[in-house]
Amino acid sequence: MYSKLSAKLTASLDQRKQANLLRERQLVDAVYGSHIHIDGKEYINFSSNDYLGLRQTSELIKAQQQAAKKYGVGSGSSPLVTGYSQAHQDLEQYLCELTGHHAAMVFTSGFSANHGLMSALFDKSDVVVADKLIHASMIDGLRHSVAKLKRFKHNSVTDAERLLASSEVTALVTESVFSMDGDCAPLQALSDLCQKYNVPLIVDDAHGFGVLGQTIGCAAKKLNIDIQIVTFGKALGCQGAAILGSRQLIDYLSNHCRDYIYSTALPPTSAAVALKAVQLAVTESQRQTALFENIEYFRQRAGQLELPILDSSTPIQGIKIGEPEQTLQLANLMKQDGLWVGAIRSPTVPVGTDRLRVTITAQHSRSDIDTCIEALSKNHKQLTQAAIHHGEQMLAKGNGLAEGSDYAS
Repeated sequence: MYSKLSAKLTASLDQRKQANLLRERQLVDAVYGSHIHIDGKEYINFSSNDYLGLRQTSELIKAQQQAAKKYGVGSGSSPLVTGYSQAHQDLEQYLCELTGHHAAMVFTSGFSANHGLMSALFDKSDVVVADKLIHASMIDGLRHSVAKLKRFKHNSVTDAERLLASSEVTALVTESVFSMDGDCAPLQALSDLCQKYNVPLIVDDAHGFGVLGQTIGCAAKKLNIDIQIVTFGKALGCQGAAILGSRQLIDYLSNHCRDYIYSTALPPTSAAVALKAVQLAVTESQRQTALFENIEYFRQRAGQLELPILDSSTPIQGIKIGEPEQTLQLANLMKQDGLWVGAIRSPTVPVGTDRLRVTITAQHSRSDIDTCIEALSKNHKQLTQAAIHHGEQMLAKGNGLAEGSDYAS
């Protein structure tokens, strides 16, 4: 049936498609370590956030099976009704022991945790200072809170201090590892700044927790992070998230966080799996060692072949392309070579910064990485040469750069 709503949806989807920005789900048939099967073809997977390679381990599978026998496969209700179990409490307590926080609250996803936290904590009387590149979940939560958001230049301590000094600020928000660029926030410097201005520091630790040691154990306590959000779907290879902070904070969220109060609780099976995953991430340090050896090897090989990768020492390695159409073309060329790499386009990243997002895991072999690097080098050169050829053709036809262009002579 044709309606105003249907017309709106059609127009929006057509616009996305014409701009090469249309997103579509991809059905994965099977996963075997660092390899995946899609549409009957096998690919080396360089788009997974399972950084430590935990999601298929026998220990996590066993933890899920044991919890299912005890609790069933679902929580049955909101955590404030009867959905909060011993499995949830055990996970929360262990996270607190690791990080030095006094209390925790488990959520069904990182997006829900971030959105729920921001929208519950702040209102129109608050001023929140945040890094320019914080995650969409935090931005949405802040928008819904109607707090005044002031964003400092990415990872600029100087600009952050300028904003802290200019008004009465309620909190400063950043990430530990930024999800699209892979670079790390200057957490110690920002922590010192927050101490100086008596402002709480809130850190989205989605891509750092379990990978970087700075937010676990003694290092975490030295950072003085007031509120820490950890997610289980990245390095831990499972599902869910948690907010860590003071007992007062968790009591407040139990009464004001709508994302928590009105949602069915994370299944106890997922909580049990997350607990086992955190324990393995802590005790099996060889996983982090393998991961960082792979990252170092990837960057070394990329440097040898002069690939334009972003500056990152984390599993997230970006190759900036700049245009959505070319980014999709490069991703498709990689698929033809048996490699699955994420094509990241606006609005996920700012316009003009479209890129391939290569994610390295502990499960990748040197052969996997060599195959990826060689294909990236070959296909990037092919794409660059095609763009140069197209530009030459346009100039030959008299369709050169428009007057006033940044590149006009």
